[in-house]
Amino acid sequence: MTVDWANFTPWASLAGGILIGIAAAMFILLNGRVLGVSGILGGLLPPKAGDAGWRIAFLLGLFCAPVVFTFLAPQSFQHAPRIDASVGLLILAGLLVGFGTRVGSGCTSGHGVCGISRLSPRSVVATLFFMGAGIATVFAVRQLF
Repeated sequence: MTVDWANFTPWASLAGGILIGIAAAMFILLNGRVLGVSGILGGLLPPKAGDAGWRIAFLLGLFCAPVVFTFLAPQSFQHAPRIDASVGLLILAGLLVGFGTRVGSGCTSGHGVCGISRLSPRSVVATLFFMGAGIATVFAVRQLF
C-alpha cells in the first residue's frame, strides 16, 4: 500500500469532519432528529404531509453545496478524483449501499457520526460491520480485479 502524498489532505479532511460533527449536533439540538441521510431520504418514500419540506431542502443542500463550493474555490478542484469503475458497477454499488442502509437501519452518517456520539451500542456494532464490510470489499475487489 502506498500513500498518495500529492492528494493527502489531512487538514481539509479534519475541517470537513469538524463541520459534519457541528452539523450533526446542530441538527439534533434544533430538530430533535438524528442526521442520517438514508433516514432523511427514506422519509420521502412515501412522503408524509408536512414532513417533506425540510427533507427536500436538506437533500437539495447536499447536492447544491458542492456546486456552490466549486464557484467559491475552483482551485480546490484542479485534480478531479479518478474513479476506476464502470457506470454499471457504480450503479450496482449504489443499490447495494441503499439495500445495506435498509438492512442496517441506517447509514454511516446516522450510525457512525450520530449514533456513536450518543453511545448507542447498536450504532457501534453497525459501524464496525460497515467498516469491516468495506475493508473486505476493497480487499476482495483488489485481489480479483
